Amino acid sequence: MHAPQSAILPVNTLLLAYRSGIFPMADSRDDTEVFWVEPRERAIIPLERFRPSRSLARIVRADRYTITCNADFAGVVEACAAPRPDHPDTWINPVIAASYLALHHAGHAHSIECWQGGQMVGGLYGVSFNRVFCGESMFSTADNASKVALTWLVALLRHAGFSVLDCQFMTDHLASLGAQTITREAYLALLEAACGDGFVADLPAAHAQFSAGGVAAGSGVGEGVAAGAAAGVAEAAGAATSSSPGKRIAQSFIHTS
Repeated sequence: MHAPQSAILPVNTLLLAYRSGIFPMADSRDDTEVFWVEPRERAIIPLERFRPSRSLARIVRADRYTITCNADFAGVVEACAAPRPDHPDTWINPVIAASYLALHHAGHAHSIECWQGGQMVGGLYGVSFNRVFCGESMFSTADNASKVALTWLVALLRHAGFSVLDCQFMTDHLASLGAQTITREAYLALLEAACGDGFVADLPAAHAQFSAGGVAAGSGVGEGVAAGAAAGVAEAAGAATSSSPGKRIAQSFIHTS
């Protein structure tokens, strides 16, 4: 089913779709319509199993890139939609871009940015509700920048109490980062469980804590934070409140079982 030409998808419509396991796409950058997708198989990254490689952990620990959250959401979407050598076209058309910007202003879409020398060189964005984060797209113009953004995202999601990181479709890049494929039915069951207690996890607050070094033993972002994730990250960060943001992120994976 296609949406009307030049429409901006209403925030409530988008949220209802995501809560039902459905999301919009476009055929190309120049297409004026969008269509709804419900994959038979879904790619997810199990948050508790994700571990950065040693080389990636070293890059994160060294703070090669400055990482921000929601500093330039529109810029990330624009960069994700830009032509690339391996992806000359995109599913992010003006309707998609405008709709997700509205979702961002409503507090349900977030971005992670990687900066180097004052330039944004990588990042990702996605949709957030309850304990679910649906990754939409990522980009990189510098070595490993998108992987660093994803590593930060996973650490923040675990600390904030998220339980589902949806990647939509499997790719070789995602597979190399630990993504796995599950059935549509299994995915819907994960959604139901992640939304069942009504808790709304806060990604920006988790980023603010890690960046400022304000994560201490026993802390969490909100009362509903998942106990296992919060305990592991709090233990790591509590021992490193004076260290750099990248070191706190890297240590969160070392100290989480």
